[in-house]
Amino acid sequence: MAGGAQFTPADTEPRYEVFHTDCAARDVVGHVTGRWGIWVLISLQRNDLRFYELRESIQGISEKMLAQSLRALVEDGLIWRKVEPTTPPQVTYGLTDFGRDVSEPLMDLFDRITRRLAPAAG
Repeated sequence: MAGGAQFTPADTEPRYEVFHTDCAARDVVGHVTGRWGIWVLISLQRNDLRFYELRESIQGISEKMLAQSLRALVEDGLIWRKVEPTTPPQVTYGLTDFGRDVSEPLMDLFDRITRRLAPAAG
């Protein structure tokens, strides 16, 4: 087929093979888009929060699931964890630069969905 468009890669940097089971990016995407990861990232978009503040802001999440989600997101480098040596310890979480970069489009997606679902003024 002469004269057809040819595919030219936009960039030549190596990319992850996201469809391969060994892909590190695939694990991070799984943690971000899992049942609770997206809500943790969106909650931290506004402020750094302590564990109990996160638990209160994300209705329906158990302490166990919040702890697991936070652990995975910290390991992925999306959020940071700071422990203050008080009794009891005060643990605060916030977004890293990587986490902020990932959470911004999630917040945009959330905003687009809620605008569509907003009740009509009447």
